[in-house]
Amino acid sequence: MIEANNFEIDVDELMQKIREEVALRQNISIGNIEMTCFSDLTAGSNFYKIENLLNNADLYSQVPTELPAKFNRFPFNISKGIQRFLLKLYGFVFKKQRVVNFSLIQALRESAALNQQLVEQVTILQSQLKETQSQLKETQSQLKETSEYLTATNERLKTTDERLTATQTATDKHLRAMDERYVRNDSYLKNDLAQQKRLVTMFLEEARQRLPEPFSKEQLETFVNEEQHLLDGFYIAFEDQFRGSREDIVNRLKVYLPLIEEAKVGTPELPILDVGCGRGEWLDLLREGGYTAKGLDLNRIMVDYCRARGFEVLEGEVISYLRTLPDLSLGAVTGFHIIEHLSFPVLKRLLNEVVRVLKPGGLAIFETPNPKNLAVGACNFYSDPTHQNPLFPETIQFLVESQGLSNVQILYLNPVEGSPFDKEDAASQQLHNWFFGPRDYAVVGHKL
Repeated sequence: MIEANNFEIDVDELMQKIREEVALRQNISIGNIEMTCFSDLTAGSNFYKIENLLNNADLYSQVPTELPAKFNRFPFNISKGIQRFLLKLYGFVFKKQRVVNFSLIQALRESAALNQQLVEQVTILQSQLKETQSQLKETQSQLKETSEYLTATNERLKTTDERLTATQTATDKHLRAMDERYVRNDSYLKNDLAQQKRLVTMFLEEARQRLPEPFSKEQLETFVNEEQHLLDGFYIAFEDQFRGSREDIVNRLKVYLPLIEEAKVGTPELPILDVGCGRGEWLDLLREGGYTAKGLDLNRIMVDYCRARGFEVLEGEVISYLRTLPDLSLGAVTGFHIIEHLSFPVLKRLLNEVVRVLKPGGLAIFETPNPKNLAVGACNFYSDPTHQNPLFPETIQFLVESQGLSNVQILYLNPVEGSPFDKEDAASQQLHNWFFGPRDYAVVGHKL
């Protein structure tokens, strides 16, 4: 009866359908597991979902206890006995597959567990890395602060070093200035003591010669003449202080060398006389240029100083000395900052003698402070207590011309630096000349 009610079953065809159904279910499950695992792992490693998928796969890997529900519908209508047979057959056929599936599921579980451990370790490492990065940032911040502090400290040290250097330089400069002052004062005292010793010795010698007779007129005149040397030491120290260093004066006097060369003087036949030669700066320049020259000065200490440097220098008063020279005996007469020490009558006699002793083609050069610079004429000129009066440039030019020299020129020299006047108009130019104009001028005349 049963056989009559059931149609013939093709077992091979049924097994084939079962295999396809199982394979389809396995592919879907495994595919879902792979996709979900990949998606979750990449999205955030959601191990809870992976565990659910593995449980689902584990469920499908078990031996089924019943066929799918559709096998109970037409056209199958399989009896229970056949279903049990088919299920046993299915279990037998796919036993190895179940073992493989079970092994794979276990491997996936272990892999998932291992991945979870790795993720936990990575999480810990990330936390440690973040903490390390935070510490590194804090260290970098501290290093930056330390670097800034070191930079600031270095700047302070640099500033301190500069201040110390400046202080040392200023101290050295001050000590050098003090040393120079002590040297000048020592030189002044030594020179002054030498003069005093000379006067005392001379006085005692004359007294010894005349005792018990009184001093004669000639002896008294000798004492009076020696009195003019009492200020020799003082004037040496004064000139060192106010006139300028030897190098400065040498550089200022170089402007006159082209005039000497152009006049073709300074030869043995046309010698040069420098009156009031002082420390010998001009004689030094002339010697370097190969010119024949000698000096004259009243200051006995300056004379000794120049002679010690190898110059031919005479001690004496200028007019008295010039009167001892024959006519037309000199090629040039020069005097730098001399004529302002003379009264006008003495200056006039000096120029007369200069014109007499100059040879034709010779020249005279006299430099003096420029009173057109108001600071010089009203103030600086009187720093030297032996000065007489400021000399107006055009007046001295006229005086030199009236005494017989020709082509008389005025050279304005040594202007003041740092003038605030732009000199674009006449008023500014005038103000510049009054306060920042040349401090000296020279009158240069030629004998025809």
